[in-house]
Amino acid sequence: MNQLLLATLCGILYWIGTNRIGYGLTTATGSPIFYGLILGAIYGQVQQGLIIGGTIQLVYLGMIATGGNIPADQALAGIVAIPIALETGLSPEMAVGVAVPFGVLGVFLDQLRRTSNSFWIHRADKDALEGDRKGIFHNAFTLPAIVSFVLRFIPVFIITMFGAEAVTYLLTVLPQWIITGLSVAGGILPAMGFAIIILTIGKKELMPYFVLGFFAVAYLQINVMAAAIFGGCIALLIMFREGKKEA
Repeated sequence: MNQLLLATLCGILYWIGTNRIGYGLTTATGSPIFYGLILGAIYGQVQQGLIIGGTIQLVYLGMIATGGNIPADQALAGIVAIPIALETGLSPEMAVGVAVPFGVLGVFLDQLRRTSNSFWIHRADKDALEGDRKGIFHNAFTLPAIVSFVLRFIPVFIITMFGAEAVTYLLTVLPQWIITGLSVAGGILPAMGFAIIILTIGKKELMPYFVLGFFAVAYLQINVMAAAIFGGCIALLIMFREGKKEA
């Protein structure tokens, strides 16, 4: 795929995944695993794209946007790292090492968006006093969306255009011990994300089910899909049983 078209697509995908127009929708379209599917299909490496996207997704599993403020931007992390990894042949662990710093950068982009929105709010207040419905709509929706598009699209477009070349150059000049360290760190971060989600939603009465699922996969060689089906059935049985007790 032409690099210009790819950079344009990535910029648009990032904006779609972070524009907050429909929170449920953007939660899905702004996830690394979704980007992995789309970009993997473009590169003809759907499986590898999903593996890289899923590995990056693990880092942010336990992320909670307290008060609406995101601690890290998984969308920027994914949309930047996945095409670079697919183009340069980076391992999923190395892709995580590339992704995490951009996840932090995305927080600053979001703060710029929020700061600019305060300007449109004041303009909407004036339109409300004047009874200008169209003005209220444009200041509440149209103009913030345009500013958001500029803030989201331009950085991703530039990084995607030149990022792969920069990463390729760095890989050729960096000492092997640094590359090994990045791979190790990239392998640890997904485990940390998984541990955070366990601490967030884990209850002592539910932990045996987690341990049961872990050992079923590790020792009985049950694949992830089978484990998910068995887990869903167990959850339904518990739910129905508790429902009968309450009745």
